[in-house]
Amino acid sequence: MNKNKILIELSIPLIEKTYDLYIPINKKVGTVKKLIEEGLLELTNNDYIIKENSNFYSMETGEVYDVNKTIRETDLKNGSRIILI
Repeated sequence: MNKNKILIELSIPLIEKTYDLYIPINKKVGTVKKLIEEGLLELTNNDYIIKENSNFYSMETGEVYDVNKTIRETDLKNGSRIILI
């Protein structure tokens, strides 16, 4: 297991899908969000629409994750469940 990544569960209500993803802890939340959204465009044949104001939210607390913080600086850890809205 790579210590520079964590495994999260990402739910995306817009396309009614949930994914288990490894994300790097040294990247900013905004960078990870952008990469995931670009991947979603490919996976959904452009059915997913990238919104400028989309954010990651904690499924447990409803907290919005700051796009300027690194994943390491948040409370995200292996097994965290987040939602992309």
